Amino acid sequence: MNFLGIDYGEKRVGLSFGDDIGVAVPIPAAVEPSKKARLARIGEEIKRRRIDALVVGYPYNMDGSVGFKAKEVDAFIAELEAAFGLPVTRGDERLTSQQVERGMAAMPGRKRRTPQAQRAARASGEVDSRAAALILQDYLDSRVVGEGGFLPEEDDEE
Repeated sequence: MNFLGIDYGEKRVGLSFGDDIGVAVPIPAAVEPSKKARLARIGEEIKRRRIDALVVGYPYNMDGSVGFKAKEVDAFIAELEAAFGLPVTRGDERLTSQQVERGMAAMPGRKRRTPQAQRAARASGEVDSRAAALILQDYLDSRVVGEGGFLPEEDDEE
């Protein structure tokens, strides 16, 4: 199966790709100027990468409850379902953008990111797509590992 990870934003939609190999990679974000154009861009990726299912970052509060932003994401998910007819899974997106920014700042060989470089990474959707990759990777890992975080035990009977 092929999966498209999505980190929804009003102006930028981060995108990532993953398959049965189990590795999520960021792909260029949908940063088009209109919502309609961003949906069309997502549609292009779905067709080009033969996507079977979508994993959308869902804005849970830190206590696990659903906040006001979730209504906006629910509306976006409804649009995705109507436009593409693919199954959608909600993935926990708590702190993913902050995790990405910390990780990017700590990457070896990079000088300390200037405020201008940080703004450019946000504007290009790089941060959003990396966040989408984290969301999708969590989902892919849960499919492999299963509930409880452990691989099923194998019988050692011979």
